[in-house]
Amino acid sequence: MMKSTRSYVVPSSAQRMAKELPTSTMPETPQESEALFHRVMDGSVPRGSQRPIYLDAQSTTPVDPRVLDAMMPFYVDQYGNPHSRTHAYGWETEAAVNTAREHVASLVNADAKEIIFTSGATESNNMILKGIANFYKSKKNHIITTQTEHKCVLDSCRTLQEQGFEVTYLPVQSNGQVDLEMLKKELRPTTSIVSIMAVNNEIGVIQPLKEIGEMLKTHGAELSKQLGKGVPKPFFHTDAAQALGKIPLDVNEAGIDVMSMSSHKLYGPKGIGAAYVRRRPRVRMEPLISGGGQERGLRSGTLATPLVVGFGEAARIAKNEMAYDHAHVSALAKRLKDNIMSRVDKVILNGDPEGYPGCTNLTFQYIEGESLLMALKDICLSSGSACTSASLEPSYVLRALGLDDANAHSSLRFGIGRFTTEQEIDFVCDRIVSVVERLRELSPLWEMVQEGIDLSSIQWSG
Repeated sequence: MMKSTRSYVVPSSAQRMAKELPTSTMPETPQESEALFHRVMDGSVPRGSQRPIYLDAQSTTPVDPRVLDAMMPFYVDQYGNPHSRTHAYGWETEAAVNTAREHVASLVNADAKEIIFTSGATESNNMILKGIANFYKSKKNHIITTQTEHKCVLDSCRTLQEQGFEVTYLPVQSNGQVDLEMLKKELRPTTSIVSIMAVNNEIGVIQPLKEIGEMLKTHGAELSKQLGKGVPKPFFHTDAAQALGKIPLDVNEAGIDVMSMSSHKLYGPKGIGAAYVRRRPRVRMEPLISGGGQERGLRSGTLATPLVVGFGEAARIAKNEMAYDHAHVSALAKRLKDNIMSRVDKVILNGDPEGYPGCTNLTFQYIEGESLLMALKDICLSSGSACTSASLEPSYVLRALGLDDANAHSSLRFGIGRFTTEQEIDFVCDRIVSVVERLRELSPLWEMVQEGIDLSSIQWSG
């Protein structure tokens, strides 16, 4: 890559990403919290140390300052089109794109040629599911997924159903994991693709990817032989948006054929992601976007070099620091759970205790979840997926685990990340305990439970 003669980047420090909030100035009541929130939003309180604490890392993550430093030259100096092959501006950006592609590939033990850049995991999921289904539809018209997938996977499957494809939506066990025996029974000779996410975005459960991949290589391949010679086994797709850079992923060891990735979930920029598409044995699909034939003809369009470079740098950092990040997040998650669950009764941990610790989902029984969120304006939390946050319906993921509407509505997701601090966790725990106690004091249901009344035995009117 050509070195720039001009410098546009001042190296930044990661320390400034996590700001400790001074508890002496924080609000004590929901009304004070809301007033502070509006003062921050209208600018009368400067943004900085008094911004809400961010615990929504499954929704998005801040750009790591090192990533931003890597991106900046490609906005203002090395701004060539990476597909321009006739001059130095194109050559230097093409080289930067290739380096980023290698970093992303290295993170999942893939070949760089198998990485197709997209706008994010949603596009990758759509491209993979619809592309494979339509390419192989003459012989294979069946798709398997789970009831707890991301909404873009479920909606893609429903779209394919409307076009005549058959889709099996597998239930999950109480811990959120897929039942492997049930999956095996649902496989057919006509199954073209099995789509099961690596880490769930609401409860953090980690699926048994290696076992699924092995099943499709053996049992799935035997079933496909019934359709004739040369018919491929069912392809294994995983949505790895919440797993990439957080847990080890090896596409070859796990037998993954296609995978969806997103940059902004691992401290990279928004608007860029990738699809891993295996070359040997080759996975073929119909492209969603036609044009100049970029990205192996699977995703035409000029690549946004700064975003690609940022994604690559985020992947490089994630690979080097994954063990440290995981230990940091694990310690903070344990600190959060132990603190809250030792001080508050009737709290349920949702999902698998051995799941990804940075996604901790707790149910605070006998409290309405939206009331809890409204009382915690100084903390950025979620009651479910960011993509369904506008819905008043309880989380379909939690319902799939067996939670009733009341408990599903009373759940919060704590997203802990690289820049979260112990002081922030301690402040959040104190606020949660205080708010839960206050809301339960106002709850007639909690009073009935304290009196030993079984709420399930009550015949509610209406």
